[in-house]
Amino acid sequence: MKVELTKYRVKEGKSELVDEWIDYMHNHMDDVLMNLEGEKMFVETIFREAFNDVEYLYWYSVQEEASDIQISESDLDKKHIEYWEQCIDKTFRPEDMKAEIVMIPERIREAMHYDKNK
Repeated sequence: MKVELTKYRVKEGKSELVDEWIDYMHNHMDDVLMNLEGEKMFVETIFREAFNDVEYLYWYSVQEEASDIQISESDLDKKHIEYWEQCIDKTFRPEDMKAEIVMIPERIREAMHYDKNK
């Protein structure tokens, strides 16, 4: 299992576009959740922070650590990449936080590895 938290800086003046991006994801949640299945993503959460007049987005995820993860090329993903390109500041090196301890009860871990084909 791979657990990640990464910090990205939002480009100056793109806060309203981030609002639109988040609304888009909320309004297409069924498609978002379907894509997570193919990516073997158990949890994906986006946090938002404004600090000293600079805005940041944090991506937290819990994902299966497997080599056969499928990234879709759906309209949803294309739109997501479009927002990403417009909003995320590539001059800021993303900061990966180090997971010191992962606390997921065994029953939840077992559910994460549930095989629908069985």
